[in-house]
Amino acid sequence: MPQFASYPSLKDKTVFMTGGASGIGAEIVAAFADQGARVGFLDIDAAGGAAMQDRFAGVAHVACDLRDIDALRDGIATLRDRVGPADILVNNAARDDRHDWRKVSAGYWDERQAVNLRHMFFAIQTVAPDMIAKGGGSIINMGSNSWWEAGGGFPAYATAKAAVHGLTRTMARDLGRDRIRVNTVVPGWIMTDRQKDLWATPEDLEKHRARQCLPDLIDPVHVARMVLFLASDDAMMCTANNYMVEAGSI
Repeated sequence: MPQFASYPSLKDKTVFMTGGASGIGAEIVAAFADQGARVGFLDIDAAGGAAMQDRFAGVAHVACDLRDIDALRDGIATLRDRVGPADILVNNAARDDRHDWRKVSAGYWDERQAVNLRHMFFAIQTVAPDMIAKGGGSIINMGSNSWWEAGGGFPAYATAKAAVHGLTRTMARDLGRDRIRVNTVVPGWIMTDRQKDLWATPEDLEKHRARQCLPDLIDPVHVARMVLFLASDDAMMCTANNYMVEAGSI
């Protein structure tokens, strides 16, 4: 079994997240809770969010459709009241639904950007003033190696995820003078329940293993550990960059 690090600098820190009821997000919530942080997260899954809230002390969930920016802002205000102003923001929420480029409408395209990109900027805009007042913070945006690999079958998703890297770079510049670090975590194909249920066929898994430098499949915990590092004081001079968790598959 792997032995993971503890980060004393994360104890009693306040973490806001988008997504957290399932998959990678749930693993990140658990990882921060285990470090002694206070975690508040927004997720449209009311039942899953409530289960995470019941499971971990110091975790607060607000049900929220992140496509609604006013609801996002209100949700962050509620989390602030419940767990305090944010030291750390993890922009995690996304959905990699497959779609045929020939059938994409303008409405579907815009909805995919709202699901996978737009809320990231507005979450940053909403929490940054508190981080500035505190004298610093860490913002972690979740990217994807799908566009690095020239993966097909989801052009709206891949475009949104490519844009995450531009958002990270520009916000790192704008917020850096206030000692707010902004980075992107770039997961490879992570073996969440959703991936296993929908797309991880034995044939596709073997093809993917052949593309990786490392032979093991990637679990959500591996992404969560990178997020913890970037949130901690250990990464205090890391900003404006991509941190890959993809087993060398690009």
